[in-house]
Amino acid sequence: MGDKGRREYLAAIYGRYRQAGRREKRVILNEFCTNTGYHRKYAIRLLCGPQPEKGAKRPRQGRRVSYSQEVVKLLTTVWEAAGYPWSVRLKALLPLWMPWIRKHYGLRPEQERQLLRMSARQMDRRLKSQKTERRRRIYGRTKPGYLLKHHIPVKTDRWDVHQPGFTEVDLVSHSGNSASGEFAHSLNVTDIHSTWTESRAVLGRGEEAVQRALNEIAGVLPFALLGVDSDNGSEFINWHLKSWCERKQIQLTRGRPYKKDDNAHIEQKNWTHVRKLLAWDRYDTAEAVATINELYRNELRLWLNLFLPSVKLQKKVRVGSKLRRVYDQPRTPFERVKACPQADPEKVARLEEQRKSLDPFQLSRRIERKLARIARLANRRQSPREERREANGSERMRQVRGCGKDARHASLGIAARFPLSHSHNSNKRTVTFQMSRQPLAGLHSEMA
Repeated sequence: MGDKGRREYLAAIYGRYRQAGRREKRVILNEFCTNTGYHRKYAIRLLCGPQPEKGAKRPRQGRRVSYSQEVVKLLTTVWEAAGYPWSVRLKALLPLWMPWIRKHYGLRPEQERQLLRMSARQMDRRLKSQKTERRRRIYGRTKPGYLLKHHIPVKTDRWDVHQPGFTEVDLVSHSGNSASGEFAHSLNVTDIHSTWTESRAVLGRGEEAVQRALNEIAGVLPFALLGVDSDNGSEFINWHLKSWCERKQIQLTRGRPYKKDDNAHIEQKNWTHVRKLLAWDRYDTAEAVATINELYRNELRLWLNLFLPSVKLQKKVRVGSKLRRVYDQPRTPFERVKACPQADPEKVARLEEQRKSLDPFQLSRRIERKLARIARLANRRQSPREERREANGSERMRQVRGCGKDARHASLGIAARFPLSHSHNSNKRTVTFQMSRQPLAGLHSEMA
């Protein structure tokens, strides 16, 4: 019996059922369930509900709209200006950015209350339609280095540090579609305790170039560099970097080969701080490297470290067959550094003055302009192309710029997933130096 037949059958027995007695209703109900295949409770609701021939259905009473379209549009604007952060981080940055939001968008008191009252889950629901368009996959071109592998200890335990200075480092390739020749790399350095991140671009993977970039980063960090943990690439596993770390009294460790989880913190920053901005284009000229460094040294480091909150994993709780992760309150890397007694007070005071004088929306626009300038320096012949249909529905394809925030608009159907912390058993015996678990006052010398 089809749906139309069931409706006609219901209309035919509806009046007889309503007028029948208790025993007759039982017989009619059994017959109705047998002929239609309905569950008994559902059949009772139909026979006791409104008369079917009237065709009137009870309207579903949904919840009233709590947030106006203007508030949702403003939330989307702030989300885009902040580089599409996670909803928990987005909620945390709204109070920090509120003075500039009022200045740029003329926020009314009621809109401000709605914006600050919106929960992180509600933000996810409001932004769901646009989040699927901003996914890209990651690949790497790191080759293992065999020199000194037995002289540099492997770190396989969890990071258990309570002061800034212990970092993970990695190189991000800007080779495009071809790994031949010399091309640019981004040296990424992230601090474990504060999540402070610095980046520098180098042409090629020479030992001296990587060491110079790392030395430059050590000089601008608002705290002393105490530890460097890398993968097994030859750009890090070499006598040049090892002697530099020994001279500066810096702990040098490495992860296990083919175990990216050993460097999970920097792997995540490779996506959020490099790929989402520069995408997969090829940069192989000194001019492109200089332009990228101009962005890394100025606007980008201030925007990411002073204005964008991040979260840190505190613990993992096993709930049945699921693993629930518990995070701390979102804070900017600068706020974590400022709360550490080991931070350099002069650099912290200078950064505090810069944060008061800077506008995150203006920083975002300046970053976009520099990204557009960097995109013009890409080697298009060896950069990946993204094909899209023209708006008129023709079969002609056009090349779309795959850099900047446009890279986040492209979806390859593969969700990027990155662990937020190490998941190794801390009870296992390791050969890691114990520097990260001892007081380090007076251990390091003045950074070059």
